[in-house]
Amino acid sequence: MRKALVPLLILMLLLPFVPLTAAQCPSEGHTVVLKAPAVSKTATGELVGVATDFVITVAPGSGHVYVETWPLAEVDMQASARLAAQIAGKVLGVDMSKYDVFIQIKADSPIIGGPSAGGTMTVGIIAALEGWKVNPKVMMTGMINPDGTIGPVGGILEKASAAHDVGAEIFLIPQGQRIQYVQETQRNEIGGIVEINTQTKKVDVVEYAKERWGLQVIEIKDIYDAVYYFTGHRIPRPQAPAYVKIDTSFLRDDAMKDYENTTAYYQQTLEKLKKSDVSYAAYTTLMEALNEAAGILNQSKEALDDGRYYTALSKDFQARIIIRHVDWYLDVNSPNDIERILKTVDSQINSSERIVSNLTIRGITMLQAVAAAEERVEQAKSLLQEAWKYYYSDDYWNAVGDAAFAYERAKTAVFWAQLGERFAGNDVISKDVVKTTARDYIDSSNLIVTYIESMYGEVIGNDLTQSILQAEQYYEDGKYSAALFTAMEARVRAEVFLDTLGIDNQTILLDKLQTMKEDAKIAIGIAQSQGITPILAIAYYEFAESYEENGSSADIETAMIFYQYARETAQLFLTSMPAPVNVGEDNTTTDIPQIVIPTGTETNTPTTTPSGASKSLSDGLIIALLVGTFLIGAAVGKKL
Repeated sequence: MRKALVPLLILMLLLPFVPLTAAQCPSEGHTVVLKAPAVSKTATGELVGVATDFVITVAPGSGHVYVETWPLAEVDMQASARLAAQIAGKVLGVDMSKYDVFIQIKADSPIIGGPSAGGTMTVGIIAALEGWKVNPKVMMTGMINPDGTIGPVGGILEKASAAHDVGAEIFLIPQGQRIQYVQETQRNEIGGIVEINTQTKKVDVVEYAKERWGLQVIEIKDIYDAVYYFTGHRIPRPQAPAYVKIDTSFLRDDAMKDYENTTAYYQQTLEKLKKSDVSYAAYTTLMEALNEAAGILNQSKEALDDGRYYTALSKDFQARIIIRHVDWYLDVNSPNDIERILKTVDSQINSSERIVSNLTIRGITMLQAVAAAEERVEQAKSLLQEAWKYYYSDDYWNAVGDAAFAYERAKTAVFWAQLGERFAGNDVISKDVVKTTARDYIDSSNLIVTYIESMYGEVIGNDLTQSILQAEQYYEDGKYSAALFTAMEARVRAEVFLDTLGIDNQTILLDKLQTMKEDAKIAIGIAQSQGITPILAIAYYEFAESYEENGSSADIETAMIFYQYARETAQLFLTSMPAPVNVGEDNTTTDIPQIVIPTGTETNTPTTTPSGASKSLSDGLIIALLVGTFLIGAAVGKKL
């Protein structure tokens, strides 16, 4: 036995000295080499473009993804590489648990760019799986999204420069990012006085790159476009249903009843205030609050009349938080009354949690609804904790306000749980499915948030970072649904930030909005084609439309966020891509122009190819998307 162990020990001792390249080029695998542009930050904080080499090998294995970067990347690329492998498998219909992916990344300087290389890595993995050559004159930048679309990135101009420097002729960028905004600083000295002016300048990357370098910059929508430009091969696109039904009529009875109950509660509280003996100052403040609630109820009625039942429910929810705040505050005469209220809320949260946790999840639609319910329970707990903090600091007004919010939030958890039961299917689904999906979203969301902070600093504050930390805490506590939705929300907000960075032109925003709206509609249609009713996605889609109609720049960006939520939640827990579009023998069904792959490719192509290869808005976000002000300026833009 000891003799048998000797060769193994010698092998283990020698492994660290074996060149990594040899380990990444197994004889049974296939390797491709690509270049991708990235961004590096100089000692003075200036962003500069650098070229990065990717050596990607796919070989028979057991589903591992190995990544080596040199020098070490400022942003870890492991999560992006893992997502790239998952998407490559989905696109090709390949079981990636039967393959190992090896990715070597080398740059001349430390880079910022884990997420922005996601599209390139996906192309490389697909090409390696299929044994296709890649065009060394093509480079791209763009994140890879779970549905195969190419997500927005930063540093487009710097990356275009890097692509040109290494001889690229075609540079692919995410759709909608050809217009970039840069800050130009002018320094003028007049009579010893130095005047510094900073202006925002719009740059059309397509025209600029063509004029300056002769570089052809092309916007692409998804991985299918990217693969074609790199390889000349077209992968059949998923077929979206010809007809997509998006309406919330399944909520009609709930919305009608909820409006009646909330209106009655408003009248009851209004009478209670009028009969109270509070001071003039308190009466005026509380009446202003009820007037605010009345205005929101009017919006609810308009939504009901328009057949927008989820919007109506959300407006009722917002109004009830205000009404309950006033109602409970009128009952406060001593600290003991505050304690009683907080204990009432705690009881409601515990009741809601028991109802939600005792459900047996049957079917994907129910799973989505229950996931939303579980997240709302956790939100209610956090709000109650804040209410106790206010209580102990003698801030009774805010203690009651957060208590009212927590109470109503806990009740909505029950609503979503019961809604899920209405759509229950036959197959029981393990919560391990949620756990796995939550881990993927946390990792990819954390990558994007870190990427933004590395590129732009804390331009959007630390809200996104806090969201990721909260998601991690939920995950550690076994609250996988709450972790999933919290991470998904951070991801969406980060993507919308990147996609609208510096844009103050409403026409451009509207164009981006329509693209996001169409993508959300397609995602909903794909879910429906697989026998799933994506109730969350449909609800968010409708709510986005209500913001879209308002027309202001702020409302447009809010609508973008909700459309992105609709797209993401429609895809949650889907295990496969929809049926592909049939393509003819000439493989020319897309409007992408024909390209020719040079014969002198730099790709290493061993002869053997692997066989068989052919998510409710968090209250932090909602507060940022307020619909009005509550009393002393507290936000009430809450979603059901």
